Amino acid sequence: MRFAMRGGDMRVVCFGVAVLTACALVAGCGHDSSSGTSFEPGKAQLNPQPRENLRDGGTLTTSTELVSPQWNPFHADGTTYTLDQWRWYNPVLAFFTPEGVYSFNRDYLTDVKKTTEDGKTVVTYSINPRATYNDGTPIDWRSFENTWKCNRGTDPAFIVNSSDGYDQIESVTRGTDDKQAVVRFRGIWAWPDMLFNQLMHPRIASAEDFNRSYIQNPRAELGAGPYTVASYDRNAGTVVFKRNPKWWGKPGKLDRRVFRQMAPQAAVNAFRNGELDAVDVDKKDLKAQVGSRPGIDLRVSVRPVATYMVVNLDAPGLRDPRVRQALLAGIDRKTLARIRFTGLGYTEELPGSFLLLPFQPGYRDNVGSTITYDQGRARRLLDEAGWVGDGIRHRADRSDQRLVLNLPVVGEDAMRQTIARAIQSMLRQIGVDVVIKVRPDADLAAVVNHKEFDIFTLGFGWTDPFGVAYLCQFWCTNSPMNGAGAGTPALDAQIHGVQQIPEPAAQIVAANDVEAKAFGQFSDLPLFDGPTIVAAKRGLANYGAGMFYVGPVEDIGWEK
Repeated sequence: MRFAMRGGDMRVVCFGVAVLTACALVAGCGHDSSSGTSFEPGKAQLNPQPRENLRDGGTLTTSTELVSPQWNPFHADGTTYTLDQWRWYNPVLAFFTPEGVYSFNRDYLTDVKKTTEDGKTVVTYSINPRATYNDGTPIDWRSFENTWKCNRGTDPAFIVNSSDGYDQIESVTRGTDDKQAVVRFRGIWAWPDMLFNQLMHPRIASAEDFNRSYIQNPRAELGAGPYTVASYDRNAGTVVFKRNPKWWGKPGKLDRRVFRQMAPQAAVNAFRNGELDAVDVDKKDLKAQVGSRPGIDLRVSVRPVATYMVVNLDAPGLRDPRVRQALLAGIDRKTLARIRFTGLGYTEELPGSFLLLPFQPGYRDNVGSTITYDQGRARRLLDEAGWVGDGIRHRADRSDQRLVLNLPVVGEDAMRQTIARAIQSMLRQIGVDVVIKVRPDADLAAVVNHKEFDIFTLGFGWTDPFGVAYLCQFWCTNSPMNGAGAGTPALDAQIHGVQQIPEPAAQIVAANDVEAKAFGQFSDLPLFDGPTIVAAKRGLANYGAGMFYVGPVEDIGWEK
């Protein structure tokens, strides 16, 4: 999944930069290994325990930055937080190891078969006969059909996050009986495991229901899982789940699961006071407040979240690729990463792709061969593009037209502003004046959707390992995630050609080649990824820093 300030059954993206607290001087920000945090790249820390080691009962209470008003994760206004809560009371058909290995959830599916028939990928889902929604509706082939129809993108009235993958499906039909769904693709599709990992209830069949019926309403009666919604307080931002008496599988180990909407510092305060059982502390100052407390585990892993800089190709002065190349060559990503990770005991190699993470098979650095930090080259490129002069550059033919760029910062987060000031300082060294304007959180949609920026930092996160499947989502000209407005019909054709390659490994190789060309547009620059750091009360099992991990929520609990 990918969420672009929204959710759906694809990757999940959150715009804006999740960065750390301020570092006083850029030059003074270096790696701080004093924290002692244990970290191994490509490994998760979840305190995995079998069910027999867990006691029955208890409550798990954590914070969330947002209880989204839109409870439908397939909708464009859904968020990663929507999905976090959806998984506690709705069908979760797929599990993933931390490394991203897929398996199907046998509480919902008894078998998944993938075949090729007449040059087309066919996936047959055999559904558990006991699988039933809370309102009594069977989970059957109609759930698969409806999920496809809602998300395939043929009806613009359905406001979906993305139709990736669903738009490749030719039909969803009944199999040998109602408890079998046959999904037939229009051709070869290499990534069927990315689809139908969540299901849309057959009752949500109209665009009106899809778009609006989940607003401020979790629709517990349409769920089906080991837990169900006990209460939802929209004003307080609190959601409580309880064991579902209609669940047919192994019962949840917890009596209750509680989410409380809280700002990060308030959440840490609540954790220290014993009100929360676990809290995210991927910021220097937050981590310092909990790291030495007794009875606490710090669980650390790579976080599948990328922060990157996007350049608005429609902005005056930025249509020239030489100017854009100069901007990206003027950014010292190593320094930005040091700022981001100071005090965390965490390091990573600079990201080289939007498709895969460095620990995934087939990963390639598609940035390094195209975009390198070289301020001397950046200055020469600006000279060639007609931007000259000492100090802030001006047009060679118009001394009153200076090279001034707008970099909005959304929200009051101190490190967000520190990162922006660091970028401002770096680009000033090549003669570019960057004007920073802090805007409220509520302006985020306007900044992104109306392109109210010249350069901007964004973030997106993976919730599944199938990054190559989303090549078009990021780079195609008509994609809402293509914030820069980059791309060409020729590049679109190459991307669609990659999608037709039947073997995943071969597709990854071809996708790397295309992405390298895409980075040559000088529209986007990955800056850093980052860690998940969770402070958890000792004894909390099957929860923490998990990379791609999705497992049974009924197995989250407390050790005996």
